[in-house]
Amino acid sequence: MGRQNRSSSNAASEGKQHFSHLHILKLIVNPPESETLTCNACEQPNIGNKPFYGCNSCQYFLHENCFNAPRFLNHSSHPSHPLTLLPIPTYSSRSYTCKACGSVGSGFCFSCACCEFDIHLHCASCPSSIFVDEHPHQLGLQFGSPYEDKSIDYVCDVCNVKMNKDDWLYYCADCDFGSHLQCAVTNPEVGVFPKKQRPVPNPNPVPSRNPNATLEMINAANEAHEQILAAQISAQIAARGREACLDLIGPSRRYSYY
Repeated sequence: MGRQNRSSSNAASEGKQHFSHLHILKLIVNPPESETLTCNACEQPNIGNKPFYGCNSCQYFLHENCFNAPRFLNHSSHPSHPLTLLPIPTYSSRSYTCKACGSVGSGFCFSCACCEFDIHLHCASCPSSIFVDEHPHQLGLQFGSPYEDKSIDYVCDVCNVKMNKDDWLYYCADCDFGSHLQCAVTNPEVGVFPKKQRPVPNPNPVPSRNPNATLEMINAANEAHEQILAAQISAQIAARGREACLDLIGPSRRYSYY
C-alpha cells in the first residue's frame, strides 16, 4: 500500500497530458490567495481554491472538473447530433455566441459544426432541475420560450429583466415563474455532467483474447475523433464560403435546407 500511495502521489506531481495543450499540466493544489488563476476552458476564476491543472510557462490553466470534461456529449438541447468539445472556437472571430445564455465565449465549447450550435462548458453542465430561494417549487430547465406563442415577452422573476426568447431558462409551469440560468445557478459546479449525457458504455463487454485489442480500440477512437473534428471544421469553412459567394453575387439572401 505504501508503494502504491507513493506512486499515485508521484503521478499527480508529474502532471497529466490534456488534448487541448502541448505541454504536461501539473496539479496545483491550494494556490495562493493573492494569485487569481483563470480557467482557459470555462473562463471562470479559481473561486473556492479548487484544484487546478496548469502550465506555468504558458499561463494555461484548467479546473480539475474542466480537465475531466467528456470529449463528446449527448445533450437534450440538441438531440439530433452529439456535441464535440472544442478547445478553440473554429470561427474566424475566434469566439462564439452561446445558444444557452446568449453571451460570447472564447474558451472551450461543446459544438455541433453541422448546425453551428455552440454552448459554454458551464451551460452544458447546468442541472436539469433546481431550487431557488425566490420560489418554493422546483424549476425545470427549458431550452427557449416556455410558451406555445413564441412571440410572448417575459421577464426573469428573480432579477426582473426581460429575457431573450431563445435563451435557456429555469421555469415552473404551475406558477409561471421563470429565471435566467445565471440567476438560478449562482455558483455553478462547472464541468459536472449528468451521467445520462455521457456516452453509455457496454454493460457486458466481450472479453478479447487479443492482448493488443484495448490499444487498438483506443487508437481507433482517437483517429475517429480527429476525423470528426476535421469534418466539422470543413463543414464550417464550406458554409462560410457559400455565404461569401452569395454576398458577392447580389443582395444578401439566405436559404434553409431541410
